Amino acid sequence: MTAPLLIIAAGGTGGHMFPAQALAEVMLARGWRVRLSTDARGARYTGGFPDAVEIVQVSSATFARGGLAAKAMVPLRIGAGALGAMARMLRDRPAAVVGFGGYPSIPALGAAWALRLPRMIHEQNGVLGRVNEVFSKRVDAVACGTWPTTLPEGVEGVHVGNPVRAAVLDRAGAGYIAPGDYPMELLVMGGSQGARILSDVVPPAIANLPMEMLRNIRVSHQARDEDGERVSAFYAEHGISADVQPFFDDVPRRMSEAQLVISRAGASSVADISVIGRPSILIPFAAATGDHQTANARGLVEAGAAIMVPEDAANPESLTEQIHMVLGNSDAAMQMALAALSVGKPEAAEALAQMVEALAQKGKDT
Repeated sequence: MTAPLLIIAAGGTGGHMFPAQALAEVMLARGWRVRLSTDARGARYTGGFPDAVEIVQVSSATFARGGLAAKAMVPLRIGAGALGAMARMLRDRPAAVVGFGGYPSIPALGAAWALRLPRMIHEQNGVLGRVNEVFSKRVDAVACGTWPTTLPEGVEGVHVGNPVRAAVLDRAGAGYIAPGDYPMELLVMGGSQGARILSDVVPPAIANLPMEMLRNIRVSHQARDEDGERVSAFYAEHGISADVQPFFDDVPRRMSEAQLVISRAGASSVADISVIGRPSILIPFAAATGDHQTANARGLVEAGAAIMVPEDAANPESLTEQIHMVLGNSDAAMQMALAALSVGKPEAAEALAQMVEALAQKGKDT
């Protein structure tokens, strides 16, 4: 008998793609076939997906980019993508379709809705993204990564947590070496697309640390392509050992070796930090829809695991103080690491997989 098929619809950024990858890994282990429906932009983040996942690029678009002509083409491109998705689903009927957000998820979710297939969404953030908000009343279940999640009236969510990839689970609860008078690692992450403000304020903040602390510091800094050269030059000019790249494909290793993580508060980053268990300074993206990154950070902050710095207050002087506060107090840093672990949900991918299988079974029974 042919194994049941799960279609995962996701795209746009690593924030959507990483939890999608985590679910794919679990469903394959449970004997399912998995097909990822994404667009060319989302396909950039598929390098870590298991080889057994079939990757289908669909036609999609967003109203957020391009001129009037490009915006006028959006409905046509999404419509074409949905028709193509419907044709594939009619040839090979999925047992369930799960959307993780982003415009590239519209064609598959739209096709599943039109064909009345079992379907659900997973929202990573504390506020629904635009696409998930549209589909929240058109699916059979809504799984939530951050809790509480603001949901439309009449929509009920199930808190499963944000699934993390197997590479993160392999480092779950990795032993934390508290800061001291020996080499220390700092990991600076701006989300899957980098963040200019971190490239502007973090290097001078580190350079302002006392020399007895600075001499021990090694930095892994994720910076956009256009910022990488100047960030590398700044670290070099100040004698700071730094590895600056636009994208780290080994974030779990770097995070597990870090004494401190300085990061945006994207849902996947927050999930990785809590599952591995590391002290963090979080600078939420102020322009995020519904200020959802502040909501994402709240759990770690309230647990005493993270320091949250609003974007408009993020300057080198304040960050120097916050970094020194963590690296200069080994006992407090250790407590922050333990507090991060206390809010982690390493079982999130398994919980989401159980929801998928229950949804598929319900679809078979009706």
